[in-house]
Amino acid sequence: MSPGAQHSDGPAAQPLRKDAERNRERIIAAARRVFARDGLNASMASVAREAGVGIATMFRRFPTKEELVDAVFSDRMDADADAVAAALDDPDPWHGFIGYIETACAMQAADSGFADVLTMTFPTAKALEQRRDEAYEAMVRLLYRAKAAGRLREDFDPSDLVLIHMANAGVVNATGDAAPDALYRAMLRAGPGGPTAPAPGRRN
Repeated sequence: MSPGAQHSDGPAAQPLRKDAERNRERIIAAARRVFARDGLNASMASVAREAGVGIATMFRRFPTKEELVDAVFSDRMDADADAVAAALDDPDPWHGFIGYIETACAMQAADSGFADVLTMTFPTAKALEQRRDEAYEAMVRLLYRAKAAGRLREDFDPSDLVLIHMANAGVVNATGDAAPDALYRAMLRAGPGGPTAPAPGRRN
């Protein structure tokens, strides 16, 4: 090695590591904008263009789209899990349940990508999937509490939570707005004479 050469992990390597981290943050910020606007159907190439980086740089930082989705939406899933925890802490299970539904629908309306995250699976995004599964399990506990209190209709099934997210995602994609809160309340509330409308995804 010549006297003027630098070892690969010496000072000369540091700018490269800084550049790589800057590129990573730039890609994540761009992906948030693109996914929020266009949903998860947006291509990796469109994210690279938004970030101002080459496609090769994109795939060096994020070899798969699922890895990028995991990085972009980890904080959104944390917020979703926090909303579920707040709902469980509510002494009125019906109020907590409806409060969570309204919060989740508003989050979907604000971010088309997050609307997709709640209704799609990402097998290799382990942290994202685990966080979402934990939030779902907590919501299942909450809905059974709401049923036990006589407020949530008896024919509501845990799988209907996913259908609500899917229905709201459709409204968001079509109109840019969350579905009216009053609609969900009317569909889900147990009345003195029993349910007055089919539960989400069901027919009488």
